[in-house]
Amino acid sequence: MEERVGALLTAVLERNGLTTDDLISIWFTATPDLHSDFPAAAARKLGIVDVPLICAQELDIEGAMPRVVRLLAHIESDLPRSEIAHVYLGAAAALRKDIAQ
Repeated sequence: MEERVGALLTAVLERNGLTTDDLISIWFTATPDLHSDFPAAAARKLGIVDVPLICAQELDIEGAMPRVVRLLAHIESDLPRSEIAHVYLGAAAALRKDIAQ
């Protein structure tokens, strides 16, 4: 969990030219099959200690992709919404082919 969430969070920051100072809050969700750790714990280990973080569980929908962590970051940015990079790593890129970068 720590490695994958760290990679996702790092990719979101890098692809959008953000630093941790730009973060207002982050909401993490995980599929029900992921229960070994909190995704937010990985963010804390990356040094994100003064940003509110919350974790929630995705709905347990039959046929949904397993082993997925999502994050929704509220940020300070001058970028227009059309230029925000939405990051989907690995197999999760298939979830939103329309916006995955």
